[in-house]
Amino acid sequence: MPQRPILLWILAALTLFLAGVALVLLSDGMPDQHPARKAINPPAILTQVRGMRELVTVKYGIQKVVALEEKKVPFGAERLLLFVQAEVAAGVDLSQMREDDVALLPNGAVAISLPPASITSVTVDDQHTRVWDRSVTWWTPWVPYNQDLERQARLVAKADCESGARQMGILPHARRNAEEAIRALLLAAGASEVRFLDKD
Repeated sequence: MPQRPILLWILAALTLFLAGVALVLLSDGMPDQHPARKAINPPAILTQVRGMRELVTVKYGIQKVVALEEKKVPFGAERLLLFVQAEVAAGVDLSQMREDDVALLPNGAVAISLPPASITSVTVDDQHTRVWDRSVTWWTPWVPYNQDLERQARLVAKADCESGARQMGILPHARRNAEEAIRALLLAAGASEVRFLDKD
């Protein structure tokens, strides 16, 4: 029966064909285990990142006591002790970013060049700032108070508050906040990895 082997080959080929069709149909009905990664659009990402400026701001509450002494003519001195409470804010100015600060890397990764973090404001809280003590030397009671001495003390206090916030690490804190916020944004947009670079 020479036709038997031929019949077996035909049945085997038909079986393989039907199995292939079934596999294709099943794969079409199953969810994709490796969905296509979203396309990363640098200009669109830059626009979104620029809009996050307020989200990456860090604010520290700082308290300082400032003592000023002003020498009088011909002799004597006026002293002022000022208690100051201020809020120091820092952040990364994302509005400075340009299109070349967003770079696409292989395998869906994104590189971001960030501007350095900086102090954005130092605001004195007038409700909790007060003159603790003010006096002139006892042997010169006729010497008038300098009405501008408190303003000068406030300026010194603002500089001291900014310096204190820097020492407490407000700038690295602002940088970390910016990186975390931008990383979350880009990962949600489809990036596989986000790398941060410093601007030259």
